[in-house]
Amino acid sequence: MVAAAMTAVLVAGCSVASGSYSAEGYAPIPGSITYGGQPRSKLTKSPIGSSFPHTFIDQTGREVEEIYMIQPDRSLLIVQRHYRPFFAWSRR
Repeated sequence: MVAAAMTAVLVAGCSVASGSYSAEGYAPIPGSITYGGQPRSKLTKSPIGSSFPHTFIDQTGREVEEIYMIQPDRSLLIVQRHYRPFFAWSRR
């Protein structure tokens, strides 16, 4: 029983560490590039599958960093979202 649980944890850790992203992505929130729809301008020179970050402040005042990936149709998919703490010790 314990061995099965440990194996499940290790397998789950491997899939996360591989860098694969969810096919659905995250739902856009106010401040996201894709909030309200895809941007009109297409990223024609960026390679399909490449990613880039976008940082903004959400409606509660938290700093949010999202990672976007360019899809084959040149639309953007939010593949990661990180919330920064309110009180970052490194800030002055």
